[in-house]
Amino acid sequence: MKIARVAAIPLRIPVNFEELGIDHPGHNSITHVEVETDTGLIGYGMTSITQARPVAETVNSVLGPEIVGLNALSHEEVWNRMYWKASPWGQTGYASHAISAIDIALWDIKGKANQQPVWQMLGGARSSLPIYATCGFSFLKDEEIVDVVKRVVRQGFKGVKLQVGRPGLGGGRNAPALNELVKSDIKRVRAIRSAIGPDIEIAIDAACRLDLPSARKLCQTLEEVDIAFFEEPIVQNDVRLMTELRRETSIPITAGQNEGLAYRFRDMLLAGAVDVIQPNAIITGGMTQCLRIAGMASAFNVPISNGGGAPLHNAHLQAGLSVGTAVEYQFNTVAAGQVLYGEKPSQTSGMMTMSDIPGFGLTPNPDVLKSARDNG
Repeated sequence: MKIARVAAIPLRIPVNFEELGIDHPGHNSITHVEVETDTGLIGYGMTSITQARPVAETVNSVLGPEIVGLNALSHEEVWNRMYWKASPWGQTGYASHAISAIDIALWDIKGKANQQPVWQMLGGARSSLPIYATCGFSFLKDEEIVDVVKRVVRQGFKGVKLQVGRPGLGGGRNAPALNELVKSDIKRVRAIRSAIGPDIEIAIDAACRLDLPSARKLCQTLEEVDIAFFEEPIVQNDVRLMTELRRETSIPITAGQNEGLAYRFRDMLLAGAVDVIQPNAIITGGMTQCLRIAGMASAFNVPISNGGGAPLHNAHLQAGLSVGTAVEYQFNTVAAGQVLYGEKPSQTSGMMTMSDIPGFGLTPNPDVLKSARDNG
């Protein structure tokens, strides 16, 4: 079964947050990838959380021509060829996104060819898994965020995640000082804990936007409200600084959703920098690379979890492997996935049940591929 065609389409999908009861229109940038074999079988892949057009160009001009003619089921050979073609000096960036999208499409083909869902082919560790909701967005006003979180809890979610430290070190000239951001975040998190009680898990996510003193202050102050985990608290996922922070706090530290190289996870594990690692199938090199990383985690007796959205794909990794744990329900990526595929994760009492449809079980809407195409 040879690869006959590889094509990428950059998409700019309109989304809103109506499910949260607020009007906040925006767009989600997605690169949709199709890989077709000489037998006519088509696999669909995607990547997100970056600019879609340069990733699509990487797929169409660099990686696609490199892998046409290769065996579509030989994911290790194809992945290695893509990595060295797009990352000749061992870096990532757009290359990691492009590789991820193609690799996901190849695993979709593999599942369809074997008439099995991807999570079952990976090992079928569990048919259902916990799903937590990222709903505490930084753009929400103080008077809105408590109502939004309470609304999500009423929908049945047992865990929520809140954005903190925004814009932090990534802010511009008029961005608030870090100490003011931290004070505001502490106030918001405490208000949410008071509103939803002790039984709902609360996690926080700084998206690599804080320095060590700011992250330390958040940890010291919020330990009392029982934080489930603190995701990517330190700028650049600095392994040395995360290790220092983890030694000082009882709050579990997690990281990895935007990393593109396996050795970065190795270094986190060796240094004892994290309690949980978060390889992201749509960014961290697809299923092929995430399986390697999950193997390292298992050897260190460290679990993996989903960060970075894309639950329709990442759920297969978490459900397939015994080292897997939970899936993130990120409302804007879920909304974009529903537009593109007509599907969104369903949950009952905070649990998501996996489908038995072969591959990833997703088919893009051809009208959306035309109407949402990002032509610059």
